[in-house]
Amino acid sequence: MELKTALIGVFFISLLFFLALYMASQRLMRHERDEAPGNSGSNRSLRAFVRNLITAVLLRSYAVFNKIPPLRYYVLKVRSRLSLMHMYAEFELRRKTMLFVYTIFLVFGSGIAVLTVINPNIIFFLTLLITAAVLQGLFLDGLVNRIETKLLEQMLEFFASVRHAYHRHNMVIEAIEEAAEGLGEEIGSHAYRINEALLSPQQKVTLEQYYETAPNRYLKAFAGISSLVLDYGDKADMENKAGRARKQGAADKKGSIYLRAISSLTQEIHLELIRRNKLDYLLKGLHVIALIPLFFTKPIEMWARQNFPLMDQFYLSKAGIIIKILIFVIILISYILLQKLKNDEETLYRAAPDLMPWEARFYKLTPVRIVVRWFVPPGSSFDYYRLTELFKDTNLKMRVEWFQLRRLSLFMASSLLTLTLAVSLHIISQHRIMSELPEHAVFFGKATLSEENKARETLEIERMAMESLNMPAKVSYEAALNSAEKALLLKGKTMSPENIKLLANRIIDKLNRCNNEYLKWWEVILALAAGAVAYWVPLWMLWFHKKVRLMDMRHEIYQFMTMIGIFKELERISVEEILEWLYVYAVIFKAPIEECLLNYSQGAEAALEKMKEGVGLEEFQRLADKLLLAAGKITIAKAFDDLEDEMSFHFERRRLEYEKSLDTRAGLGRMIGFTPMYSLVFAYLVTPLIWMSFKQMDLYFEQIQKL
Repeated sequence: MELKTALIGVFFISLLFFLALYMASQRLMRHERDEAPGNSGSNRSLRAFVRNLITAVLLRSYAVFNKIPPLRYYVLKVRSRLSLMHMYAEFELRRKTMLFVYTIFLVFGSGIAVLTVINPNIIFFLTLLITAAVLQGLFLDGLVNRIETKLLEQMLEFFASVRHAYHRHNMVIEAIEEAAEGLGEEIGSHAYRINEALLSPQQKVTLEQYYETAPNRYLKAFAGISSLVLDYGDKADMENKAGRARKQGAADKKGSIYLRAISSLTQEIHLELIRRNKLDYLLKGLHVIALIPLFFTKPIEMWARQNFPLMDQFYLSKAGIIIKILIFVIILISYILLQKLKNDEETLYRAAPDLMPWEARFYKLTPVRIVVRWFVPPGSSFDYYRLTELFKDTNLKMRVEWFQLRRLSLFMASSLLTLTLAVSLHIISQHRIMSELPEHAVFFGKATLSEENKARETLEIERMAMESLNMPAKVSYEAALNSAEKALLLKGKTMSPENIKLLANRIIDKLNRCNNEYLKWWEVILALAAGAVAYWVPLWMLWFHKKVRLMDMRHEIYQFMTMIGIFKELERISVEEILEWLYVYAVIFKAPIEECLLNYSQGAEAALEKMKEGVGLEEFQRLADKLLLAAGKITIAKAFDDLEDEMSFHFERRRLEYEKSLDTRAGLGRMIGFTPMYSLVFAYLVTPLIWMSFKQMDLYFEQIQKL
């Protein structure tokens, strides 16, 4: 009751807070709508006062939350995600962080309070807490996705402004400076940051620092292209056409390298925005459909139990509890999968600060280290090598020992959780059996008040009889009959001999069922099997990420081609310098390129051959072959003479892959989105009705046999 009262208080506080915000916003809108020319200054000052007050509260809350360990962890987590877009505005970053934190606390706090008041159950309350912990992360991902989409739209405007300014000035620095004026907050900070890096005396170091924090590959490529053109100069590619060029002395001018590179980036952004908008349209509303069953489990259960008395036995049994848990798990998994289908994984492989994971801290403990070493393959074995290569392919910066500790932790946590659930279900079942009312022949509606009172009296007699027997493992019919007669005498009740025999049979049945509620050997095996599945899940996820990452690998190869398309026009550049620039932009292929650069001085061809053998992707191997040709006798321009046609092919292939991916995601999204609703209807309503029909048929057959 105390928990329920506290939750009601939380709900009303949240409601009052929302009402206050709504009234304040309505008042500001009314002032803005009805303001007169003479009062415009006072209205603006009022809005500024309210805005400054809210900002002050948020900034003060940021300092307070950072002093409380649990809240500090969550605030820093939200800050790290939002910092990609507000990295250069500290106060704005703190304000947006606390605004999101307060919104999450109020929305989920009020939601948990309302649902727990409707269904005051500790298991349901814990389920809501776990669900809220997962959903808040998904909401944060959605917010970051919306900001990234807004940034991409602003980048189109920025690139168009740079193009126009470059036509006027024909200078990179001046074009970026002019284009940065009047832009949105998100892209404006990055434009000024790129300009500062280009003007820095240590340009290479400053650019590398910017690459570590760039929110997407397009800004990173734009900064690198601007630096290249600034260092080597722009060059119009002149191709003399055979025969006619000699006669006419004419040339075919393709245009500026810098402007062609910007056009290529603009084309990429257009394709990405179309993909995002179409995916958002196809999956719109499915998140709400997936979450709707969460709010209807309790109303369906209450309706069924009120109209069909036998439903009590099903919903309170182990089967009913397991089905309820499975429905919540299905809802949670469906929402997570929908969010993963909708989210863009662009920022999954960005460079991140090297923070020590929790596995590393636990691995320092000597007992833990001794146990984990039993499950770590030898360093010279093929399994160890395969794991390290898988870490490289998925950009997982973790030692094999730490990864095995994570798998062992999941094994133990899953096994213990399954065992705890099994024991809890046995305890709940024993309590339900002891409080189970006698069955009656009512099929629809509720039993009458006299029937309910009679059933409760019979239940009390059964309880007294079982207590007098001291709940033995086995009991004879005579002992149950004698205990039932003694209980009737103590309560001062009388029954017919036939009803007393039925009472004794029910007592024996209840005692047998209660004594049968213990942890079975197959439940222990089931818990170990659940732990084994959890043990293999991290490895399966790595293999899945590696498969999904194929699209990102092709994106990176296409970006390499865009950069090489500029490099091949520069006469003084070498293959080693090209590799150095590619290493700057590389994320997925950073390790093989780094190894190639380290070995390049000992032999260019051998280093490039080793780099080619280290990656199985066909597109990367073809790129390495052309670099091998350029490192030999022919020039870079000749080695990549078909680059534009190849880039056109890759662009068209990616467009087709996007379309197929969108169709696949739309089909999966519809299937996943409606799965919770189907599960709720069939598992939580249709299945109990079928079970009740069979039980009612058994009762009818028993009554017919007594005639």
